[in-house]
Amino acid sequence: MGVALLGLLLCFAANAEMKPGDTPPDALGTTQAGQVVSMSSLRGKVVVISFWATWCGYCMKEMPVLANLQSLATERGLPLQVVSIDSKESRETFVRSSRALRRSLPSLLLTWDRDGSLGKPYGADQGIPVMVMLHRDGTVAHVHVGYGEDMLDSLVAEINGLLAEPPPASAAVAAN
Repeated sequence: MGVALLGLLLCFAANAEMKPGDTPPDALGTTQAGQVVSMSSLRGKVVVISFWATWCGYCMKEMPVLANLQSLATERGLPLQVVSIDSKESRETFVRSSRALRRSLPSLLLTWDRDGSLGKPYGADQGIPVMVMLHRDGTVAHVHVGYGEDMLDSLVAEINGLLAEPPPASAAVAAN
């Protein structure tokens, strides 16, 4: 069964259009309050995008891990932003789940992708969870399909590696 699941995940990964080095679309969804979130507004930060849904058990296991990473980064003043995008669920489900998640995971930036169009370039229309890590210049660094606790060490190592990279030239100039 493990081999079949791995094959299925590899099949999904092969369908993901975004690859390391690509520049993703700007849109990252809308918050419960109606705020539009974009990649361009996060330039200079390492961005971790996670596509999820309330019915996805692996997604719901991944979210507290991402929230903890965001909390640690915020406490330490690190340029990291986790964006969790609720994919293909009703507005009512998104609002209800956002309220509940915000109480237990206040550090997550939760947005909504009503029809799955935001996730399609990343392969999230083929299956979730999908996690995309972006360099501080906004280009794709890593794409992960699926989630398992055995991935934690490598995910943290990838994020730490991205945080260790120098900021893009435009962000460094803006910081001075």
